[in-house]
Amino acid sequence: MRAKIRDTEIYFDIEGMGLVPDGRIMREKPVAFVIHGGPGGDHSSFKPVMSPLAERMQLVYFDHRGQGRSARGDPAKYTLDENVEDMEALRRHLGLGPIVSIGTSYGGMVALAHAARHPASVSHLIAVVTAAHGGFIKRAQEILAERGTPEQREVSEPVWQGAIMDRAQMQRFYAVLGPLYSRRYDPAAAALGQERTLHEPEPLNRAFGGFLRDFDLRPELGRITAPTLVIAGRHDWICPPEFSEEIARLVPRAELRIFENSSHSVRADEPQALLDAIAGFVVYKR
Repeated sequence: MRAKIRDTEIYFDIEGMGLVPDGRIMREKPVAFVIHGGPGGDHSSFKPVMSPLAERMQLVYFDHRGQGRSARGDPAKYTLDENVEDMEALRRHLGLGPIVSIGTSYGGMVALAHAARHPASVSHLIAVVTAAHGGFIKRAQEILAERGTPEQREVSEPVWQGAIMDRAQMQRFYAVLGPLYSRRYDPAAAALGQERTLHEPEPLNRAFGGFLRDFDLRPELGRITAPTLVIAGRHDWICPPEFSEEIARLVPRAELRIFENSSHSVRADEPQALLDAIAGFVVYKR
């Protein structure tokens, strides 16, 4: 499905019923936006691992502008600020009230900014393996220098420079860095996931070569009013736990959960525990 909003067209997909029979009434479930990372990827990596949440809430997946199945448009608008306003416009387009916002990695940055700038639009915020400012890039480079192999350091250089040339280069990056992203890295499963993903170098280059270097949401985090669950992976190399700890200190109604057996891909390393944490938080935190 596609929504023509603002100056672009956003692809979205919906999983689960919004209204469910419950005795004599039809009960309305919460609606959750599932916000993908990258940038330069799409929403496909959340399927089917997030699907069990559709029993508790209706899931809305979408691709950021210039990525996945969304329209390309002006690359100068492949920015965090535009992604935030696209997300809010999609919420309004769908006629929704306050949503559950589940953002992972770069998607967590979008979710944090959206919840700060549109606090009445968010009922619950879940920020997964993310950061609130560009300092995460330097720290990731330090960790990569400590833990990474020569090949991992080599294929990462174009990312830091915003100089990825094509989709094949992106896929090689994720394949080589896979063991750092996930402690339960399965090369065969990862390869299938990468084949399904519609990689786009331009949004990635404009992020890491541009706005992600100096963005800083910390002054805005105090405006978030939604109950917030901050999730980190203890062994995360690119958004290490210190950044989640910082977010939890700055968001007024936040609690922190560190997954001890996870790296950046918590949904691969501890999928059931992640689902349980999200479902429990949305049900019990009002």
